[in-house]
Amino acid sequence: MSDTSHQAMLAKYAEAVVNVGLNIRAGQRLIIRGALPQFAPLTREIAKSAYKAGAKYVEILFADEEMTRIRIQHAPADSFDEFPVWQVQGMLNLIEEGDAAMLSIAGANPDLLNGLDIEIIGKMQQAQLKNWKPIGEKISSNAVNWCVIAAAGEAWAQKVFPDLPLEEAQAKLWQAIFETTRIDRPDPVAAWNEHIVALHERAARMQAKQYSALHYAAPGTDFTVGLPQGHLWISAQSVAQNGVTFTANMPTEEVFTLPDRFRADGVISATFPLSYGGSLIEDFQIRFENGQITKVSAKKGEAVLEKLIATDEGSRRLGEIALVPASSPIAKRGHLFYNTLFDENASCHIAIGRAYRFTLEGGDALNDEEFTAAGGNVSLNHVDFMVGSPQMDIDGIAADGTREPVMRGGEWAF
Repeated sequence: MSDTSHQAMLAKYAEAVVNVGLNIRAGQRLIIRGALPQFAPLTREIAKSAYKAGAKYVEILFADEEMTRIRIQHAPADSFDEFPVWQVQGMLNLIEEGDAAMLSIAGANPDLLNGLDIEIIGKMQQAQLKNWKPIGEKISSNAVNWCVIAAAGEAWAQKVFPDLPLEEAQAKLWQAIFETTRIDRPDPVAAWNEHIVALHERAARMQAKQYSALHYAAPGTDFTVGLPQGHLWISAQSVAQNGVTFTANMPTEEVFTLPDRFRADGVISATFPLSYGGSLIEDFQIRFENGQITKVSAKKGEAVLEKLIATDEGSRRLGEIALVPASSPIAKRGHLFYNTLFDENASCHIAIGRAYRFTLEGGDALNDEEFTAAGGNVSLNHVDFMVGSPQMDIDGIAADGTREPVMRGGEWAF
């Protein structure tokens, strides 16, 4: 791909992100997080599109991921509760003014923290989660229009395509991003609108059923999760509290809802590695009893997984379940992305930790105690991991105990 054609694709990508993902309205301020310096060509195109849509200011918070590794290696051992609270306060101020939109860019090195002290990593992540909690709560209640996208970071590209030279690996990953986000179509915005309608139809079908629980069966998995009264099946688009309709993830192939934090029983096995906090957790299995994680095991990264579920009480319970057919466009690519934004859209998945308030009818108006009593989960974490496969069957269980197929062989049964 020539520089000229790549730049043109970045411009199309930016237009879709601004007009479909964020749906920027005139007068909004856009905050872009997670941008590495190598993503500058993309972020500049996003800024152009945002201003064209009427944004009054675009703030890009660049970050050097290597600084995280340097800090763990060289900072004083008693300094890992430090955090740039000014960033959180600044974002909260913008959100409370009612004119903010937030974009996050995924694309960091999946192996960034490999080989580093797991205790120090845990302390640093705990400080980040605690300080970021007010923003996480705003996002989980759709206080603003927000979106998560990806850019082909160099280290990430080499992880996905290890046998290719860096330049080729990065070009191939960019191509994968453009294809899975429909940017390679003649009219990406029209293609997205068509896709959103199809996902809404799936969510509407599940919503009409109002199952009491779902049962998952696959090799290494025999798992039942309850669904609370008033749960809402969501897909693609949501409406923020500021009235803006937005699409939170690009790409997205899922329909998702709220699991009952009190009702999850059995064993469920991950079908993809989980990239979490710069470390990979592979070949892992989780056991639940009465909604709570009682045991985890992993061939690689088990200590990281133990740290994750020990973050707080809510990290031992579930906050999301999502259904994705095994034949999704991302699954058809036939390789791992080592990035949750992509891998979760290749497979059914569930999330440890914080639930989205908007997946419960009236959830945005509830305080933590009320939300918890209704079956929602409150936590510093929200970490998705993939459980679906072409061998998975899922049954919907009605309130009277009758069952009917929802997915068979990893595909929708209706």
